[in-house]
Amino acid sequence: MHALPFGVSQQTFTAVVTVCGLIGVLFWRVREGRSAVTVRKIMIPPLGMSTGFCMFFAPQFRVPWLWALVAFLAGAVLLAWPLLATSRLERDGEAIMMRRSKVFFLVIVVLAAVRYFARGYFDHVLTLEQTGGLFFILAFGMILRWRLSMLRQYRQLAQVSLEPA
Repeated sequence: MHALPFGVSQQTFTAVVTVCGLIGVLFWRVREGRSAVTVRKIMIPPLGMSTGFCMFFAPQFRVPWLWALVAFLAGAVLLAWPLLATSRLERDGEAIMMRRSKVFFLVIVVLAAVRYFARGYFDHVLTLEQTGGLFFILAFGMILRWRLSMLRQYRQLAQVSLEPA
């Protein structure tokens, strides 16, 4: 392990950054849930996140295509399921709002814990950069499937409001 400034190890640094990221996501999700959902609000996160694929221009982040595909599918199939099961869109007057079950935030914390503890295993097999790249792909698969499902729900609810009574 390389030491960062002030004698902090990379492992400690990544743990702190992970916790800060988790806290940031939780606060963002609380704030996001207070306003109406729009197509833009649904699609901006995966579009913004997609810029992270630029990390793979650097050789140290590259992984075999099969590994990337497995990571994407694990995120889209396995890890997206709890997000899909604990959130839904519903009409509130003219607005479409996100409604989460009470376990939604627990799901987010558990997913972060799984990522953190699995990373400890993968860091023994892969470089820190490759592990980060694979978990990015996994997270992208999870977010993309969840947001595409939200978009489908949004369009169904928006279509209902356009139909004459």
